[in-house]
Amino acid sequence: MTEPVHTIHPVWLRATHWLNAIAVVILAMSGWRIYNAAPFFDFQFAKAITLGGWLGGAIQWHFAAMWLLAINGLLYLSLNLVTGRLRVKFFPLSLRAVIADLFAALHGQLSHANLGQYNAVQRTAYLFVICDTLMLVFSGLVLWKSVQFPLLREILGGYEAARRIHFFAMSALGIFVVVHLFMVALVPRSLVTMIRGR
Repeated sequence: MTEPVHTIHPVWLRATHWLNAIAVVILAMSGWRIYNAAPFFDFQFAKAITLGGWLGGAIQWHFAAMWLLAINGLLYLSLNLVTGRLRVKFFPLSLRAVIADLFAALHGQLSHANLGQYNAVQRTAYLFVICDTLMLVFSGLVLWKSVQFPLLREILGGYEAARRIHFFAMSALGIFVVVHLFMVALVPRSLVTMIRGR
């Protein structure tokens, strides 16, 4: 007798996950090209890893991916709220649980037997990404339509401050992606579940 197959990730979650992944790659590569046009640090990104070819082309790619991330991200967040998944998967969450799970992870003692249940470190990381993405959207709005969003521009400290916030928020998202991919490499079954759902 075979065991029943349980769905870990519903279709809508897998679809929004992969669309967000595509959007983030395009946004990062085109964003690096945009940054290179007016860098505020003493370095530039290699042209080979940028997208758009020139500033105008990079901006077009960035805007296209921006709409994909914004609409898809809104759909992801809405479905998580409506289905109750956000509450069930990410809460409760405590600092003590995060520290305990982080300690266990660093010592290779964190269990991955149940891929349908997030540990406290995962919960924190995914909630951080949601908040970080919101910061990317808000700072991006200031960079795109600074005159139309004066209150948001002032809250973020002005246009130049918004540029830096946008850069560091994207850098934080990039760090998350690297760690996320590293964890997937350690637990390859998690990639299978994100493709097949079970």
